[in-house]
Amino acid sequence: MSRTLITTPTFGRYSATPWDLLRDAGVDARRPREDGPLPRAELLEQVPAAEALIVGLDTIDRAVFEAAPRLKVVAKHGVGYDNIDLDAARDHGVRVVYAPGSNSRAVAELTFGLLLDVARGISANDRAVRAGGWPKTFGVELAGRRLGVVGFGRIGRLMAGYATAFGMSVVAHDPFVPADGFGDVPSVDLDTAIACDVVSLHLPAVPGSGPLLDRARLESMRPGAILLNAARGGLVDEAAAAELLHSGHLAGAGFDAFAVEPIGDGPLSTAPNVVLTAHIGACSREANEAMGVAVVEGVLSVLGGREPRHSAF
Repeated sequence: MSRTLITTPTFGRYSATPWDLLRDAGVDARRPREDGPLPRAELLEQVPAAEALIVGLDTIDRAVFEAAPRLKVVAKHGVGYDNIDLDAARDHGVRVVYAPGSNSRAVAELTFGLLLDVARGISANDRAVRAGGWPKTFGVELAGRRLGVVGFGRIGRLMAGYATAFGMSVVAHDPFVPADGFGDVPSVDLDTAIACDVVSLHLPAVPGSGPLLDRARLESMRPGAILLNAARGGLVDEAAAAELLHSGHLAGAGFDAFAVEPIGDGPLSTAPNVVLTAHIGACSREANEAMGVAVVEGVLSVLGGREPRHSAF
Protein backbone atom coordinates (compact mmCIF):
# COMPACT_ATOMS: atom_id res chain seq x y z
CA MET A 1 0.00 0.00 0.00
CA SER A 2 1.40 3.38 -1.02
CA ARG A 3 2.00 5.84 1.79
CA THR A 4 0.97 9.48 1.25
CA LEU A 5 2.05 12.06 3.81
CA ILE A 6 -0.13 15.17 4.01
CA THR A 7 1.42 18.22 5.67
CA THR A 8 -1.28 20.84 5.10
CA PRO A 9 -4.23 21.04 7.51
CA THR A 10 -6.60 22.38 4.84
CA PHE A 11 -6.48 19.32 2.57
CA GLY A 12 -10.02 17.92 2.28
CA ARG A 13 -11.22 20.08 5.17
CA TYR A 14 -14.60 20.87 3.59
CA SER A 15 -15.00 17.88 1.32
CA ALA A 16 -14.60 14.17 1.86
CA THR A 17 -14.11 13.58 -1.87
CA PRO A 18 -10.27 13.88 -1.91
CA TRP A 19 -10.01 11.47 1.02
CA ASP A 20 -12.43 9.05 -0.65
CA LEU A 21 -10.37 9.06 -3.84
CA LEU A 22 -7.22 8.17 -1.91
CA ARG A 23 -8.98 5.45 0.09
CA ASP A 24 -10.63 3.92 -2.97
CA ALA A 25 -7.24 3.74 -4.69
CA GLY A 26 -5.78 1.83 -1.76
CA VAL A 27 -3.53 4.66 -0.62
CA ASP A 28 -2.51 4.90 3.03
CA ALA A 29 -3.03 8.65 3.53
CA ARG A 30 -1.74 10.14 6.75
CA ARG A 31 -2.03 13.69 8.07
CA PRO A 32 -0.18 13.85 11.41
CA ARG A 33 -1.44 17.34 12.25
CA GLU A 34 -4.90 18.79 11.67
CA ASP A 35 -4.44 21.94 13.72
CA GLY A 36 -1.62 23.44 11.67
CA PRO A 37 1.18 22.75 9.18
CA LEU A 38 3.51 19.86 9.94
CA PRO A 39 6.63 21.21 11.68
CA ARG A 40 9.80 20.69 9.69
CA ALA A 41 11.35 18.32 12.23
CA GLU A 42 8.31 16.06 12.01
CA LEU A 43 8.29 16.31 8.22
CA LEU A 44 11.90 15.12 8.01
CA GLU A 45 11.12 12.36 10.49
CA GLN A 46 8.08 11.03 8.62
CA VAL A 47 8.91 11.62 4.95
CA PRO A 48 11.31 8.64 4.55
CA ALA A 49 8.34 6.24 4.43
CA ALA A 50 6.31 8.29 1.97
CA GLU A 51 5.87 7.66 -1.75
CA ALA A 52 3.76 10.78 -2.14
CA LEU A 53 3.73 14.12 -0.35
CA ILE A 54 0.84 16.61 -0.38
CA VAL A 55 2.04 19.99 0.87
CA GLY A 56 0.86 23.54 1.41
CA LEU A 57 3.33 26.35 1.99
CA ASP A 58 5.98 24.05 3.47
CA THR A 59 9.54 24.51 2.26
CA ILE A 60 10.28 21.38 0.26
CA ASP A 61 14.00 21.74 -0.37
CA ARG A 62 16.87 19.41 -1.18
CA ALA A 63 17.08 18.19 2.42
CA VAL A 64 13.52 16.88 2.19
CA PHE A 65 14.21 14.99 -1.03
CA GLU A 66 17.42 13.53 0.39
CA ALA A 67 15.46 12.26 3.39
CA ALA A 68 12.83 10.55 1.21
CA PRO A 69 14.27 7.66 -0.81
CA ARG A 70 10.82 6.22 -1.65
CA LEU A 71 9.31 9.51 -2.75
CA LYS A 72 7.81 9.56 -6.26
CA VAL A 73 5.63 12.66 -6.30
CA VAL A 74 5.15 15.95 -4.45
CA ALA A 75 1.73 17.56 -4.88
CA LYS A 76 1.25 21.24 -4.12
CA HIS A 77 -2.17 21.78 -2.55
CA GLY A 78 -2.45 25.04 -4.42
CA VAL A 79 -1.38 26.84 -7.56
CA GLY A 80 2.07 28.35 -7.01
CA TYR A 81 4.84 25.83 -6.35
CA ASP A 82 7.72 28.23 -5.69
CA ASN A 83 8.18 26.66 -2.23
CA ILE A 84 9.32 23.41 -3.90
CA ASP A 85 12.89 23.02 -5.13
CA LEU A 86 12.28 21.79 -8.67
CA ASP A 87 15.97 21.20 -9.38
CA ALA A 88 16.22 18.94 -6.34
CA ALA A 89 13.03 17.14 -7.39
CA ARG A 90 14.47 16.46 -10.85
CA ASP A 91 17.75 15.26 -9.38
CA HIS A 92 15.86 12.73 -7.25
CA GLY A 93 13.46 11.66 -9.99
CA VAL A 94 10.41 13.04 -8.18
CA ARG A 95 7.51 14.52 -10.12
CA VAL A 96 5.85 17.73 -8.92
CA VAL A 97 2.13 18.20 -9.54
CA TYR A 98 -0.19 21.06 -8.62
CA ALA A 99 -3.75 22.35 -9.04
CA PRO A 100 -3.85 25.32 -11.44
CA GLY A 101 -7.18 27.11 -11.67
CA SER A 102 -8.71 25.35 -8.68
CA ASN A 103 -8.68 28.43 -6.46
CA SER A 104 -8.65 31.25 -9.01
CA ARG A 105 -12.15 32.52 -8.33
CA ALA A 106 -11.69 32.27 -4.57
CA VAL A 107 -8.48 34.33 -4.67
CA ALA A 108 -9.91 36.90 -7.08
CA GLU A 109 -13.04 37.39 -4.97
CA LEU A 110 -10.98 37.77 -1.79
CA THR A 111 -8.70 40.28 -3.50
CA PHE A 112 -11.60 42.36 -4.74
CA GLY A 113 -13.10 42.15 -1.27
CA LEU A 114 -9.88 43.62 0.12
CA LEU A 115 -10.17 46.44 -2.40
CA LEU A 116 -13.74 47.27 -1.37
CA ASP A 117 -12.77 47.14 2.30
CA VAL A 118 -9.76 49.42 1.85
CA ALA A 119 -11.62 51.86 -0.40
CA ARG A 120 -14.52 52.31 2.03
CA GLY A 121 -12.88 51.60 5.39
CA ILE A 122 -15.30 48.79 6.20
CA SER A 123 -13.12 46.90 8.70
CA ALA A 124 -12.00 50.09 10.41
CA ASN A 125 -15.59 51.28 10.77
CA ASP A 126 -16.65 47.89 12.11
CA ARG A 127 -13.97 48.05 14.82
CA ALA A 128 -15.03 51.59 15.76
CA VAL A 129 -18.70 50.65 16.04
CA ARG A 130 -17.90 47.62 18.20
CA ALA A 131 -15.85 49.90 20.43
CA GLY A 132 -18.88 52.14 21.00
CA GLY A 133 -18.26 54.75 18.32
CA TRP A 134 -20.39 55.80 15.39
CA PRO A 135 -17.95 57.44 12.93
CA LYS A 136 -18.98 58.48 9.45
CA THR A 137 -16.04 57.02 7.57
CA PHE A 138 -15.57 58.56 4.12
CA GLY A 139 -13.89 56.52 1.41
CA VAL A 140 -13.58 56.60 -2.35
CA GLU A 141 -15.67 55.14 -5.14
CA LEU A 142 -14.07 52.75 -7.60
CA ALA A 143 -15.93 53.88 -10.72
CA GLY A 144 -13.72 55.99 -12.94
CA ARG A 145 -10.49 54.81 -11.35
CA ARG A 146 -7.85 52.69 -13.07
CA LEU A 147 -6.70 49.26 -11.97
CA GLY A 148 -3.25 48.00 -12.87
CA VAL A 149 -3.18 44.19 -12.86
CA VAL A 150 0.34 42.78 -12.56
CA GLY A 151 0.15 39.15 -13.62
CA PHE A 152 -2.60 38.39 -16.11
CA GLY A 153 -3.31 34.73 -15.54
CA ARG A 154 -6.63 33.27 -14.42
CA ILE A 155 -6.85 35.37 -11.27
CA GLY A 156 -5.71 38.58 -12.95
CA ARG A 157 -8.30 38.17 -15.68
CA LEU A 158 -11.06 37.62 -13.13
CA MET A 159 -9.95 40.75 -11.25
CA ALA A 160 -10.10 42.72 -14.49
CA GLY A 161 -13.67 41.54 -15.04
CA TYR A 162 -14.79 42.47 -11.54
CA ALA A 163 -13.17 45.90 -11.85
CA THR A 164 -14.85 46.54 -15.19
CA ALA A 165 -18.21 45.66 -13.66
CA PHE A 166 -17.59 48.35 -11.02
CA GLY A 167 -16.88 50.98 -13.67
CA MET A 168 -13.10 50.92 -13.46
CA SER A 169 -10.72 50.98 -16.40
CA VAL A 170 -8.05 48.28 -16.46
CA VAL A 171 -4.52 47.83 -17.81
CA ALA A 172 -2.36 44.76 -17.32
CA HIS A 173 1.27 43.75 -17.30
CA ASP A 174 2.53 40.22 -17.77
CA PRO A 175 5.72 39.44 -19.74
CA PHE A 176 4.70 35.79 -20.08
CA VAL A 177 1.35 36.43 -21.79
CA PRO A 178 1.47 36.79 -25.59
CA ALA A 179 0.31 40.04 -27.13
CA ASP A 180 -2.99 38.48 -28.23
CA GLY A 181 -3.68 37.06 -24.76
CA PHE A 182 -4.94 40.23 -23.10
CA GLY A 183 -8.28 40.47 -24.88
CA ASP A 184 -9.75 43.95 -24.52
CA VAL A 185 -7.38 44.88 -21.68
CA PRO A 186 -4.45 47.06 -22.78
CA SER A 187 -1.04 45.47 -22.23
CA VAL A 188 1.45 47.87 -20.63
CA ASP A 189 4.91 47.81 -19.10
CA LEU A 190 5.38 47.37 -15.36
CA ASP A 191 6.01 51.04 -14.63
CA THR A 192 2.76 52.00 -16.34
CA ALA A 193 0.81 49.30 -14.51
CA ILE A 194 2.00 50.42 -11.09
CA ALA A 195 1.20 54.06 -11.85
CA CYS A 196 -2.54 53.33 -11.60
CA ASP A 197 -4.99 54.26 -8.86
CA VAL A 198 -5.10 50.63 -7.71
CA VAL A 199 -2.34 48.04 -8.23
CA SER A 200 -3.10 44.36 -7.75
CA LEU A 201 -0.41 41.65 -7.83
CA HIS A 202 -1.17 38.21 -9.26
CA LEU A 203 2.10 36.46 -10.07
CA PRO A 204 4.61 34.24 -8.29
CA ALA A 205 7.71 35.52 -6.60
CA VAL A 206 11.05 34.62 -8.17
CA PRO A 207 13.34 33.13 -5.49
CA GLY A 208 16.48 35.16 -4.95
CA SER A 209 15.34 38.09 -7.11
CA GLY A 210 14.21 40.42 -4.32
CA PRO A 211 10.84 42.16 -4.16
CA LEU A 212 9.22 43.09 -7.47
CA LEU A 213 7.90 46.21 -5.76
CA ASP A 214 11.00 47.40 -3.95
CA ARG A 215 11.23 50.75 -2.22
CA ALA A 216 11.97 52.66 -5.45
CA ARG A 217 9.00 51.19 -7.27
CA LEU A 218 6.69 51.71 -4.32
CA GLU A 219 7.78 55.34 -4.10
CA SER A 220 7.08 55.72 -7.83
CA MET A 221 3.44 54.72 -7.36
CA ARG A 222 0.80 57.39 -7.69
CA PRO A 223 0.23 59.35 -4.46
CA GLY A 224 -3.00 58.11 -2.94
CA ALA A 225 -2.85 54.72 -4.66
CA ILE A 226 -4.10 51.45 -3.18
CA LEU A 227 -1.86 48.35 -3.26
CA LEU A 228 -3.22 44.78 -3.16
CA ASN A 229 -1.14 41.64 -2.69
CA ALA A 230 -2.91 38.31 -2.41
CA ALA A 231 -0.22 36.47 -4.36
CA ARG A 232 3.18 36.05 -2.64
CA GLY A 233 4.71 38.02 0.20
CA GLY A 234 8.11 38.22 -1.43
CA LEU A 235 6.70 40.48 -4.14
CA VAL A 236 6.63 43.57 -1.90
CA ASP A 237 9.14 45.33 0.33
CA GLU A 238 6.80 45.31 3.32
CA ALA A 239 8.86 47.70 5.44
CA ALA A 240 8.86 50.28 2.66
CA ALA A 241 5.13 49.75 2.06
CA ALA A 242 4.43 50.30 5.76
CA GLU A 243 6.43 53.54 5.74
CA LEU A 244 4.54 54.80 2.70
CA LEU A 245 1.23 53.98 4.41
CA HIS A 246 2.33 55.92 7.49
CA SER A 247 3.38 58.88 5.34
CA GLY A 248 0.14 58.81 3.34
CA HIS A 249 1.88 58.30 0.00
CA LEU A 250 -0.13 55.07 -0.24
CA ALA A 251 -3.76 55.70 0.67
CA GLY A 252 -4.31 52.10 1.63
CA ALA A 253 -3.38 48.48 1.08
CA GLY A 254 -4.76 44.99 1.33
CA PHE A 255 -2.45 42.04 2.02
CA ASP A 256 -3.26 38.34 2.11
CA ALA A 257 0.33 37.14 1.55
CA PHE A 258 3.43 38.08 3.52
CA ALA A 259 7.17 37.50 3.46
CA VAL A 260 6.95 35.85 6.89
CA GLU A 261 3.79 34.08 8.02
CA PRO A 262 2.37 34.54 10.62
CA ILE A 263 3.43 38.17 10.49
CA GLY A 264 3.89 38.67 14.24
CA ASP A 265 5.03 42.23 14.84
CA GLY A 266 6.04 42.78 11.21
CA PRO A 267 5.98 46.31 9.83
CA LEU A 268 2.53 46.02 8.28
CA SER A 269 0.95 45.01 11.60
CA THR A 270 0.95 48.63 12.83
CA ALA A 271 0.55 50.42 9.50
CA PRO A 272 -2.58 52.55 9.00
CA ASN A 273 -5.25 51.98 6.36
CA VAL A 274 -4.24 48.41 5.62
CA VAL A 275 -6.43 45.31 5.75
CA LEU A 276 -4.56 42.11 6.64
CA THR A 277 -5.84 38.57 6.20
CA ALA A 278 -4.12 35.30 7.06
CA HIS A 279 -3.38 34.00 3.53
CA ILE A 280 -7.02 32.93 3.11
CA GLY A 281 -7.39 33.71 -0.60
CA ALA A 282 -7.85 30.07 -1.53
CA CYS A 283 -10.08 29.31 1.46
CA SER A 284 -13.47 28.86 -0.11
CA ARG A 285 -15.29 25.58 0.33
CA GLU A 286 -15.56 25.16 -3.44
CA ALA A 287 -11.86 25.73 -3.98
CA ASN A 288 -10.99 23.37 -1.15
CA GLU A 289 -12.76 20.49 -2.87
CA ALA A 290 -11.49 21.30 -6.35
CA MET A 291 -7.92 21.68 -5.14
CA GLY A 292 -7.98 18.46 -3.16
CA VAL A 293 -9.40 16.47 -6.05
CA ALA A 294 -6.86 17.92 -8.49
CA VAL A 295 -3.83 17.06 -6.38
CA VAL A 296 -5.11 13.57 -5.59
CA GLU A 297 -5.62 12.90 -9.30
CA GLY A 298 -2.05 14.05 -9.90
CA VAL A 299 -0.68 11.83 -7.14
CA LEU A 300 -2.61 8.78 -8.32
CA SER A 301 -1.48 9.33 -11.90
CA VAL A 302 2.19 9.34 -10.94
CA LEU A 303 1.85 6.39 -8.56
CA GLY A 304 0.02 4.50 -11.29
CA GLY A 305 2.69 5.20 -13.91
CA ARG A 306 0.51 7.63 -15.88
CA GLU A 307 1.30 11.16 -17.02
CA PRO A 308 -0.31 13.67 -14.63
CA ARG A 309 -2.57 16.34 -16.04
CA HIS A 310 -0.86 19.24 -14.26
CA SER A 311 2.86 18.81 -13.73
CA ALA A 312 5.57 21.38 -13.02
CA PHE A 313 7.89 19.31 -15.23
